Amino acid sequence: MRIRGLFIILALFLLAIMGLLSYAGVVHSSSGVFYVIEGLTFILLVYLVYFYRRVVKPLQVIGNGMGLLREQDFSSRLGQVGQVEADHIVHIFNRMMEQLKNERLRLREQNHFLDLLIEASPMGVLILSLDDEVTQCNAMTQKILGVDPANVNGRKLSAINAPLATELLTLARGESKVVRLNDSNIYKCTHSSFINSGFPQSFYLIESLTGEVVKAEKRAYEKVIRMIAHEVNNTTAGITSTLDTLGDALAETDSTGDIREVMRVCIERCFSMSRFITRFADVVKIPEPHPVPTDLNELAFTCKRFMEGMCADRRIKLILETTEGLPELNLDVSLFEQALVNIIKNAAESIGQDGTITIRTLSPAAIEIEDNGRGITKETEDKIFSPFFSTKPNGQGIGLIFIREVLSRHGCTFSLRTYADGLTRFSISFT
Repeated sequence: MRIRGLFIILALFLLAIMGLLSYAGVVHSSSGVFYVIEGLTFILLVYLVYFYRRVVKPLQVIGNGMGLLREQDFSSRLGQVGQVEADHIVHIFNRMMEQLKNERLRLREQNHFLDLLIEASPMGVLILSLDDEVTQCNAMTQKILGVDPANVNGRKLSAINAPLATELLTLARGESKVVRLNDSNIYKCTHSSFINSGFPQSFYLIESLTGEVVKAEKRAYEKVIRMIAHEVNNTTAGITSTLDTLGDALAETDSTGDIREVMRVCIERCFSMSRFITRFADVVKIPEPHPVPTDLNELAFTCKRFMEGMCADRRIKLILETTEGLPELNLDVSLFEQALVNIIKNAAESIGQDGTITIRTLSPAAIEIEDNGRGITKETEDKIFSPFFSTKPNGQGIGLIFIREVLSRHGCTFSLRTYADGLTRFSISFT
C-alpha cells in the first residue's frame, strides 16, 4: 500500500480515538476534560497536516519520480515540495532526467545519422545479429547480392542464395580478402565486429573494386598488346618483304623449288602471326557503342539464325524462347550481335557434340544463353573474365574480354555460372 494510504489510515485512526475521547468527556459532563480533548484534537490535526507536507508528500513525489524512471518518461519533471532534504533530492532527480533526455536525444540523432550514412554508403554493409541473422542490409549490398531485403532480413547468411554470400561465410572475423566472382565483378570483403550488450556482433563491409581493377587491367594489356603488335607487325613485314624479293630472284634459277616452298611457308606463317596479334589488337580498339532502339527478341532471332549452321554441324539443338511485350532497348546492334554470337560459340565449344543451347529472353529486360556442356569448375569460375585466361587448349582468352567490354559499355549486369542442375547459364540483365 502507498504511503499516502497508510497516512490516511493513521489519521482516521487517531481522529477516531480523539472522537471517542471527546464522546467520553461529554458523557461524564466534564467540560474541562472536553475542552482539553478538543484542544488536543486541533493540535493533532495541525500536526497531521504538517506531517503530511513534510514527510508523506515528499515521499509521494519521490515515488512518482521512480514511476517516471520506470516508464522512461525523461521529459517530465518533479515539483518542489518545500522541504529542504526532499527538494535537494528533487533537484538532483530533475538534473538526472535532463541529462538522460539529452543523452537519449543525442543517441537517437547519432543512430539516425548512422542509418542514413550506412544506407547512402557506396560500400555494401551487412550487419548480423548475435544469432548470426541479418539485421540490416543497405541498398548497395542488396544490389551486389541481387536480393530483396524482405527475403534477407532475419535470415542466416548461409540461407542467402548468392555467390558472394558463400564467399563471405569463408571469412574469419578480422579478415579481409579480394573476391572475384563469375560475373567479372571484384570485391574487397572485410569481416569485422562491434560490441553490443557486451558481446561481439559481426558485420561485413563489401567494397567494389571492379571499375578500378578493370581499368588497371585494360591499361596494362593495351600497352602490352600495342607494343607486341608494333614489334611483330614491323618484323613480319620486313621478313615477308625480304622473302618475296628472294623468291622473285630465285624464280629464275633452276633447282630452287624446295627453297621457294620453304620461303612460301615462312611467308604464310608470318601472315598467320600477324593475324594472330591483330585479334588481340582488335580487343583494344573496340569502338564506342552507338545505341539505337532495338527489339531484343528480333536480335536474339538473328543470332540464332546466324549460328544454326555451326550448331547443326555439331548436332547441337539451338532453341529460342522469347517473351512477348518486352520494351525496346538502346543497343549498338553490331557490337551486341557479335557479343551474343561469341557467347553461343563458347557454349557450342563447351558442348562439343550432341547437346542443347537455349536462347531465352526474359521480362522485364534480360537475355539468357543456357547450355548443357561440361560446365565451369569452381577453380576456374572466378578467373573466366580475367584477361587472356582460357580453358581451351589453343584458346587466346580474348573472347570473354570482348564480351565483358561490350556488355559493360552497354551498362548491363551479367554472370556466367554452372548451376546445381548441371546447366551453364550466361545471364544478361538490362535493368
